[in-house]
Order: sequence, then C-alpha cells, then structure tokens
Amino acid sequence: MFAVVRTGGKQYRVAAGDKIAVEKLAGDAGSTITLGDVMLAGEGDTLADAAKVVVSAEIIAQAKSEKVTVFKKRRRHNYRRKAGHRQQMTLLRIVSVGDSKAEKKAAPKAEAAPKSEAAPAAEAAPKAEKAAKPAAAPKATKPKAAAPAKDTGTAGEGQVDAAPAKKAPAKKPAAKKTEK
Repeated sequence: MFAVVRTGGKQYRVAAGDKIAVEKLAGDAGSTITLGDVMLAGEGDTLADAAKVVVSAEIIAQAKSEKVTVFKKRRRHNYRRKAGHRQQMTLLRIVSVGDSKAEKKAAPKAEAAPKSEAAPAAEAAPKAEKAAKPAAAPKATKPKAAAPAKDTGTAGEGQVDAAPAKKAPAKKPAAKKTEK
C-alpha cells in the first residue's frame, strides 16, 4: 500500500520501508511519529479512502541538508556578499501505511499493560526518595556582574550613549623640595 502525505509544505509518496528526508520535525532519533495529513492512498491501481489511512514513521536522525551558497552582486558598485545555509531536516523510515482502525485496535492493547505495571512503581519511587532525603536548604548564589557596555563612538539606533564610569587616577603627593 502507498500513500501521499504532506509535511513541511511538501508532498511525498511513501510506502512501508521507504526512507525520506523531510523538513525538521520534533522528536529524537528512534522515536515514532504519525504523519497525519494523508492526501491520497491506494494499492496498485485502486485508491482507498485517505481519511482512514494512517502513516507511521520512525525518526532515524536529525541532520542538516547540503550547503546552499547565496551570492549577491551589484555590477559596477563593488558590492559582493557571500553566505551559506544548511537547512535542518529529519530522516524518516516509514514503518507502516494502513487503516487507522487496525492501528488503533492494536496499539491500546500493547500500551495498556506496561502503563498499568509502570504506574504504581513510578508513584512509589518519588515518595521513597522524599522520605529518605531530608529537606535541603537552597544554596545562595551570587549574581554574576554584568559586562560593561562598549562605547563605539557616536550613539546610533540601539547603541548605548553613556560610556562606562572610570575612576579618576589617584594624585601623587607633592615631592619635597630640597635646599642646596
């Protein structure tokens, strides 16, 4: 079965086992996500109802795409600017393309058992830690001194006009005169 999904403003034709690179999606490597915006689905020449199809994918990695060079030039004005850009992207492996009914029925049974066992253990652990550790007083920390503002000459938009205060040099005592 295949599906056409939309993510990051682009459309991708995917099937189970495919690897695609899409615009950056939230998530860590190894986590599973669901691509919800299915535009079209089918198998072979027949089309299925896209509203009932769910596409699930596993995040392989968060990466950057190839570098794009941006070069600006104005003729006869000695104006040249060169910059580069690497777009953030997510590499996905399509795990399954199928009906939402089959996905929803299989998922609750698999997830229900671990949650019920893990919940009492998770609740007991913080209570035991609180009872074992006495309440510690928060540490008093000194705030860091702010860096002095740099004076760049004339005050323009967004610049600080006042220069940092300087100490006056200490006066030396007057030298004693010696008579000859």
